[in-house]
Amino acid sequence: MTMIWGSERATLAPAFTRIESLLVVDDSAVQRAHTVALCHALGISLVYEAANGDEALELLSLLILPPSLMIIDLEMPGMDGIELIEELHQRRIRIPLIVASMRENALIHAVETMANALDLHVLAALQKPLTQDRLGSALAHFRELPPALLANAADTAAPIDKAELARALAGNEIIAYYQPKVDIRTGLARGVEALARWMHPRHGMIAPDRFIPLAEEQGLIHGLTMAIMDQALAQAALWNARGLKLSMAINLSARLLDSPGLVQEIAGLQAFHGVPPGQIVLEITESSVVAHFGAALGILARLRLKGFGLSIDDYGTGFSSMQQLARIPFTELKIDRSFVHGAHQRNNLRVILQSALDMAHRLQLVTVAEGIETLEDWHLLSEFGCSIGQGYLIAKPMPAVAIPQWLHAHHDRLHELRAKPPMHGVAGVAGVANAANCLDAA
Repeated sequence: MTMIWGSERATLAPAFTRIESLLVVDDSAVQRAHTVALCHALGISLVYEAANGDEALELLSLLILPPSLMIIDLEMPGMDGIELIEELHQRRIRIPLIVASMRENALIHAVETMANALDLHVLAALQKPLTQDRLGSALAHFRELPPALLANAADTAAPIDKAELARALAGNEIIAYYQPKVDIRTGLARGVEALARWMHPRHGMIAPDRFIPLAEEQGLIHGLTMAIMDQALAQAALWNARGLKLSMAINLSARLLDSPGLVQEIAGLQAFHGVPPGQIVLEITESSVVAHFGAALGILARLRLKGFGLSIDDYGTGFSSMQQLARIPFTELKIDRSFVHGAHQRNNLRVILQSALDMAHRLQLVTVAEGIETLEDWHLLSEFGCSIGQGYLIAKPMPAVAIPQWLHAHHDRLHELRAKPPMHGVAGVAGVANAANCLDAA
């Protein structure tokens, strides 16, 4: 394993200034040299090299500061790229990845899907030989990564225990961020999803995947969920009073679906804040329904009876999706990012995506696609008739005070979102402008 330094940055450097270092894992010295040269040309001066997975893990154990990004080949002697990705997951090393290989695209994208399922962020899955344009396009996505992911790339932060999390809940350190959801036909804002964020007084923003599992394991998820729901409904009531009626999506943990008092508690918060139940969408992962089916069915049926919307979240990632849709009164189907991102480039994803949307339409369900990051995927979803879009192309999660500014900026982008297909037209611009105006004081 070696370390290579570049003597100067290219003119493209400003696009990737957050990539302080990079690790190339490839058994071919020629391919490594080619990739390193491309990285230097793109303005990344510090590049590490490893000839296989074993060398890469050894190097990572020696570095005080982990690399910002890894480019991993798949076919290598000893530990191959797939084994390396699995080992990164086992060791909780969350460095963003680019997967590259000479093999067929179907195999490369299968590995990308696997890595994403293991909670590793894959910027791109590229077929070799790499070019500067294609690598540059992949690296451009680095700027879009959440700061919490970059800050915890190697998960070196101090461990969090139950007492600290309980203190954070009592001290109101866990707050709601909101990710906008828009009508794919018109581009207009239709709702938001409330997402938990922990603003730690010493460590800064802590990623939810570090504290949500802990809350579930330690019996704190009920208090956390109700705290986020209380904040979200209070915010929805404030927006309603100012003339902006957005649906509010709130996640329900699997651990809550056997709580006998849950329905009354949710209905009590809804009544206290005066937000109509039809404006609230409760998102439940399909795997959680399977795990708690008996108790969950009664709770979800009662919530629906009271007028709340029910969304089956991460559709397609479980094993009993169609069965759950047939048994439970869902009003919305939310398609997982793994079936949306890059669908315009991959025929198998297009087929699955279109089939899911067609089925949802026949069941008269609202369809929401999450993880939209490119205009190409946006246009494909529009062509397939998806109702609602959510993802970084639209907006990242943000605090409530940032929503007015986002609405103004989004108004200026409507022409871009409506450019294709032509039948989208240009109606409705005034709606967003009026919504933004009424939120100026929010």
